[in-house]
Amino acid sequence: MNHLPQAWGRPRDDVYGPYDASYLQSSHPQTHTKQPIVTGTSVLAVKFKDGVVIAADNLASYGSLARFTDVKRLRPFNSRAIIGIGGDVSDMQYIDRLLNSLDVTENYSSAGHSLNAKNLHTYLSKVMYKRRSDINPLWNQMLVAGLDGDDKPFLSSVDLLGTTFSSPTLATGFGAHLAQPLLRKVVEDENRVGEVSRERAVEAIKECMKVLFYRDARSLDRYSIAVVTTEGGVELKEDEQLEGQSWAFAETIRGYGTQVN
Repeated sequence: MNHLPQAWGRPRDDVYGPYDASYLQSSHPQTHTKQPIVTGTSVLAVKFKDGVVIAADNLASYGSLARFTDVKRLRPFNSRAIIGIGGDVSDMQYIDRLLNSLDVTENYSSAGHSLNAKNLHTYLSKVMYKRRSDINPLWNQMLVAGLDGDDKPFLSSVDLLGTTFSSPTLATGFGAHLAQPLLRKVVEDENRVGEVSRERAVEAIKECMKVLFYRDARSLDRYSIAVVTTEGGVELKEDEQLEGQSWAFAETIRGYGTQVN
């Protein structure tokens, strides 16, 4: 009996005669991703007076299954910019290869300057819009955080349609519903950025990550967090653990299971 993988699933030649593959198509139509398969959830970011704080958990979910628990979704580009990516993990890996290629090109360039966060956001917005125009989008939403050409805090987003948006606080995924209201209490508008310290911004992000772990079924209690400043560059920690968790609020929830009153 033929045990080679090429013969798996084929009728046996000695019983049914020689296998005829002539009716099979030798070429197939081009196919595009119609929906994301393995996905990462929220990315959060907030500006403060000296820079930007950005965070994302380390979980990649296969549908509703918490499948991969060590997927890093914050990608430093240089000492002035970092990208947080939500959505499809395979498309995230493709974007990471694009950024690696761009980084190599910039490092070998003789122009004498490096890309800042604003330049990088423009590049990614063009990439996403081009793929959308080809009817083959990258199923991601990204936050680009860092410093602009004047060394001022920069934070902006781009989604699978190439749509861009800037704000002192940004979040993707479920964070856009659960974390944004909390972050906006810290930084109401662009004029309040100068009043927020680094410690306050980091504390707000950590509190939002805790709320997302409570409320978002596609989140994890291990996360990556980065702070971008003029003095320190990109300070990235990739294996942080949520602290001070309390599930006492669950006792007051009514209307589920056997709880009636």
